[in-house]
Amino acid sequence: MDKLKLKWKIFIFLLGFCVLLLAILWIFQTVFLSDMYKFVRKMEIEKAIQTVEKNINNPELGNILLELEASKAITVRPTQEFYPPSLPAPGRHKNGPETITSVREFVLEDGKKISLTFHAMITPVDSTVSTLQIRLVIITGMMVLLATMLAILIAKHTSKPIEKINQSAKALAKGNYDTEFRGKGYLEIKELSDTLNTAATELSKTERLRRELIANVSHDLRTPLALIYSYAEMMHDFPDEVTPDQSQIIMDETKRLTSLVNDMPDISLLEAGVSKLNKMSYNLTESLKRTVNRMNELVKHEGYRLEFEAFEDVAVVADEVKITQVLYNLLLNAITHSGEDKTVLVRQRTNDKNVRIEVIDKGEGIRKSDLPYIRDRYYKVDKNHKRPIMGTGLGLSIVKKIIEMHDGTYGVETEEGKGSLFWFEIQIEQ
Repeated sequence: MDKLKLKWKIFIFLLGFCVLLLAILWIFQTVFLSDMYKFVRKMEIEKAIQTVEKNINNPELGNILLELEASKAITVRPTQEFYPPSLPAPGRHKNGPETITSVREFVLEDGKKISLTFHAMITPVDSTVSTLQIRLVIITGMMVLLATMLAILIAKHTSKPIEKINQSAKALAKGNYDTEFRGKGYLEIKELSDTLNTAATELSKTERLRRELIANVSHDLRTPLALIYSYAEMMHDFPDEVTPDQSQIIMDETKRLTSLVNDMPDISLLEAGVSKLNKMSYNLTESLKRTVNRMNELVKHEGYRLEFEAFEDVAVVADEVKITQVLYNLLLNAITHSGEDKTVLVRQRTNDKNVRIEVIDKGEGIRKSDLPYIRDRYYKVDKNHKRPIMGTGLGLSIVKKIIEMHDGTYGVETEEGKGSLFWFEIQIEQ
């Protein structure tokens, strides 16, 4: 049964339902017809008894009895005078048609009692059954034919959109992410097609980002590895000519590779929900100031200048290590895109409940079309991947995850050619 197509299952179920209805109709119209007829006659006698009981003292009782005999074929006689009226003489009713007889006693107004016999004949139904059987044969043939046609139409109409969605799903499974799902006819099919269209779009985006990630990580690995190899080869061939600058280059490129290797597991742990927060109360302002100062020492020899602006100390309940990582990644992003100005401003602002940290650069800015994707892993804002001056290119994705874990908000304000302002907000300790 599991290997049958949906339309054939629907066809079998509908046809089976029709056959079941016809079987019930045959049983009630033939096998139980006589019993049902007797039951109905008994009910008519009971209703006749109730009618007589209500009108026992009514002067029009005689007319009522005549009406019962004319309309319901129920004969009512005093019990002592009763014998089946269809027979010529008493005692011969046993050989006649089957009858139903009920005797009841009624009390008159003067206190006298009268016994009446209610009599109804059971008309033979054999000929009726034969007539019904012929009619049922004709009706059954017509019903089976119509039910078969209707079942086929309904099965095809119901299964057709599902079959189309199934074909599109197979194309999607083969990697064709441009597949479009079109569901019509039923609300559930329409909702399913919309869901699958959304899934196809997200899979397409994921596949694109995966390819970009591989290409960009390969690019970032290739350059430091080439530098390390070339300088190591030169140091091997000319050991007496090794300079501190050459050793420093190897150390810097090794650090860059280490950062890349460290950041990739971090983002994986954050996305999987494995990484946990270690919240505690601490002075956010002092922590930010220390981070900015440390970063300033690292980049000042390359001409970069980092400034920190805060008007009051703010305490928060958060994971200091991860919030520091957020600021560190935002600083690396700002340094990479700060342009010729090489100045980055970190500003702390507060309102009633939240503290807002802003990281501002005066670089090239971001196109509006790129804004929705800048926190995707390794999203490229230009066709040629730009290797970060520092960091790995995974920073903004890590920022997004950490701030979401703190139930905070984040955003960016940018103008192409004039720079960007990245910010995040978390709650102040109450």
